[in-house]
Amino acid sequence: MTFSVYQLKPKFQQLLSPLLNGLVRLRITPNQITLLAMLLSLVYGIALAFSPERLWLWFGLPLFLLLRMALNAVDGMLANATGQKSRLGALLNEMCDQVSDIALYLPFALLAGVFAPLLVIVLVSALLAEFAGVLATTIGAPRRFDGPMGKSDRAVAFGLIALLSGAGAASHWLNAALLLVLLLSVWTVFNRLQRALRLSAPQTP
Repeated sequence: MTFSVYQLKPKFQQLLSPLLNGLVRLRITPNQITLLAMLLSLVYGIALAFSPERLWLWFGLPLFLLLRMALNAVDGMLANATGQKSRLGALLNEMCDQVSDIALYLPFALLAGVFAPLLVIVLVSALLAEFAGVLATTIGAPRRFDGPMGKSDRAVAFGLIALLSGAGAASHWLNAALLLVLLLSVWTVFNRLQRALRLSAPQTP
């Protein structure tokens, strides 16, 4: 299996255990956490879109992406801990993630020197990678999270690109980083589809 930041999720969840206990006491539901993460992402994305010249927003993006990753991890932990896993929660989890990705990453097209069509292609490839992961369930395989460019990996990549931009990196470095994300996303699509096919194959007697 190709390495992905997603493989660090168990250790990340251990760090979030104190927060989980507090949310259980407050009777916060997993779906509320999922929707909160999406709403915060929309607000931050709108701020980036309307004020791309504010460097502090770009420098703050990696921290926000870490917060979003924490919220995304906590909603699943909360659902398991309280027995609140639901079909609605599964749908919200997938849809809200895609909305959040678009809201946070599309404003990168407004950065000086970034080749906007390349960014759009990168986002389309990211959506295809997540679609491939979900598509696995239609043939009897588990939802795929294989890398090398899953949701968590994209957060790290775009966080680094935001820092490079804020630090005044030349445009060719930003576009090169986007191109790398694109290539790894395409690789991820094939990895997820291939793994799904293997896991859905009938067992040989």
